[in-house]
Amino acid sequence: MRVDSMILEGFRNYGTQQVEFDPGVNVITGDNAQGKTNLLESVYFLTCGRSFRARYDRELIGFGHEKAYLCAGIDSGGRQQKLEAKLSHGVRKQFFANGARLKTASELSGRLTAVLFLPDDLYMVREGAASRRRLMDNCLCQLRPAYAAALSEFSRCYEQKTRILRDRLEKPSLLDALDEYNYRLCELSSVLIGYRARFIKTLAPKAAEIHREFSGGEELGLVYRTVKTVEDALAQPSEILPQLLAHQEAHKRAELESGLCLSGAHKDDLEICINGNPAKEYASQGQARTAALSIKLAERELHRADRNEAPVLLLDDVLSELDAQRQNFILNRIGGGQIFITCCDGGRTAELTGGRIYTVKGGTIV
Repeated sequence: MRVDSMILEGFRNYGTQQVEFDPGVNVITGDNAQGKTNLLESVYFLTCGRSFRARYDRELIGFGHEKAYLCAGIDSGGRQQKLEAKLSHGVRKQFFANGARLKTASELSGRLTAVLFLPDDLYMVREGAASRRRLMDNCLCQLRPAYAAALSEFSRCYEQKTRILRDRLEKPSLLDALDEYNYRLCELSSVLIGYRARFIKTLAPKAAEIHREFSGGEELGLVYRTVKTVEDALAQPSEILPQLLAHQEAHKRAELESGLCLSGAHKDDLEICINGNPAKEYASQGQARTAALSIKLAERELHRADRNEAPVLLLDDVLSELDAQRQNFILNRIGGGQIFITCCDGGRTAELTGGRIYTVKGGTIV
């Protein structure tokens, strides 16, 4: 799996840019706020149709531009393919694969896969549950089209239900639709929970093996947590659904009083333990970072096993956050695929990785 070329027009701070990439290590260097992360964002956007840092797609369209265009020439499964995305103000985003328009962003799933590693990921152990749900969602959306479609619909239903709960006092008629949204959210949650539980069951032993080597023998444990009424998250959605409906019914009054959605897959979490102790409370900073690195490297191995080829690896200024030992460990584990590394010290990183240097200045790549 690799990205051979990219065309950007009006994306973030890029005017018109065309660039060809190395099949190995690509070191993206330059001063801050020049467009290094924007380039990685463009690659990631074509894996799943959404940004890893923008809440709204309109934020991706550069100032002074009415639209943005992305086009990547990729090699996936030994086949040359072309992926395109078009964004315009006030118009629904469009995606194309080899010239054919895709109905939804979820149809991008599996065409281009990438593992993204951000500095914030080093803190996933101690952050809130949202960061760990994002880990599950980012991987599953690329590997499982059905999951991507279910998550997209879940997000829309969640927003609609939240709006009903928020505006119910001013517009009591909105409550007429509440039961319908409650049931659909439970249906979609049962699908998401099943996928997430199977994902963690596969990810956990891979992460534990890497962590054992990385830490000198410490044991890393990953446990998927969902709503308490779900007895077996690995069960079929039809078995999980009535258990979710029971949880929803028990929280119905509290939701109306608080105006918040209190039941569903958006409450899920991933419990991370080191030597049997919850890492969020007991891990040192070094242990937390080692655990996070092990989980991300295991995610890459899961991609490789699923697709029988390494995913593109996107490292956004991560190496500068690590000490020499952790830098060496991660660099020794990421061979055998295409890698993009953003950094300010391109010469040193290129020396460590043998990569090709691309300098970004004011939205232009040299």
